[in-house]
Amino acid sequence: MAKPINFYYSSAEARSVSVVGEFNNWSPEVHPMKRQPDGNWLAQIELNHGHHAYMFMVDGKMTLDPRATGITRNEKGERVSLIGVS
Repeated sequence: MAKPINFYYSSAEARSVSVVGEFNNWSPEVHPMKRQPDGNWLAQIELNHGHHAYMFMVDGKMTLDPRATGITRNEKGERVSLIGVS
């Protein structure tokens, strides 16, 4: 059963931000974030129960989520953010 999860990224300077992860084949086009009036970025994504690896794509650069539940490694051994959904 999918559950709506809010992702936030704080950067008034960023021009584009998206959520990339296992759940969207690491594609920046699938879940673009929307700039909020306060300058922060928001995306709501339906995720199934379990742990999900993800990162933010900020102006074309992969960035860890400082608010992530944890850190794990992807198949290349690179550090990625981790979120648990229950």
